[in-house]
Amino acid sequence: MKDFSKLEEALEIKFKNQDLLKQAVVHRSYLNEHPDFALRHNERLEFLGDAVLEIIVTEILFHDFMETPEGDLTNWRASLVNYKMLSSIADELGLEKYLYLSKGESKDKNSKARQIILANAMEAVIGAIYLDQGIKPAKKFVKAFIISKLDNILKNQLYLDPKSKFQEKAQELYGITPHYKVLSESGPDHDKRFEVGLYLDSHLVATGKGTSKQEAQVDAANQGLTNKNW
Repeated sequence: MKDFSKLEEALEIKFKNQDLLKQAVVHRSYLNEHPDFALRHNERLEFLGDAVLEIIVTEILFHDFMETPEGDLTNWRASLVNYKMLSSIADELGLEKYLYLSKGESKDKNSKARQIILANAMEAVIGAIYLDQGIKPAKKFVKAFIISKLDNILKNQLYLDPKSKFQEKAQELYGITPHYKVLSESGPDHDKRFEVGLYLDSHLVATGKGTSKQEAQVDAANQGLTNKNW
């Protein structure tokens, strides 16, 4: 039996209806194997939490950075609410051990799919907090655990995606705009794998892999940023 009081301590919130918190971590796959489980899956709470998170982060950025252009605020918000950030916060809170997953999903650790499940559960938890406690506690939670990451994002320019970072660096050093080329693709249509090359003119700087061309390009840009020999 999972002890959700420990999770409440980590969240710094005592739920009036603890079932809302439990539902926030129920993945659809679990119900496929346990159709008689007392609670529904977390997708409706995720839908709500996504909206609550978006408006809270937007409002805080809007009021706290009055002189910052809309485009920058949009990038900052995206860095705060993307699946990688939310899954890392879920890890900090120890959310993974509370997840209700199918046997198959339980085995799929340390993958992008697990990160997405954790991010979705994090949004569902925010939805549960909002339903159980109201907007003020939800805002307090978002400030404490999500907005608190903003200083590091700004300090390290994490709001710039790797492709933008590499392009800025390449133009600054060489006055060249990088381009990408698909080097290979493999696998069936439902499970494609791409390898992409990152080039400055005809010089291959780095390669990247991913399940989409965009993902492979981002991986190549990350490799390019860590490669000092170009």
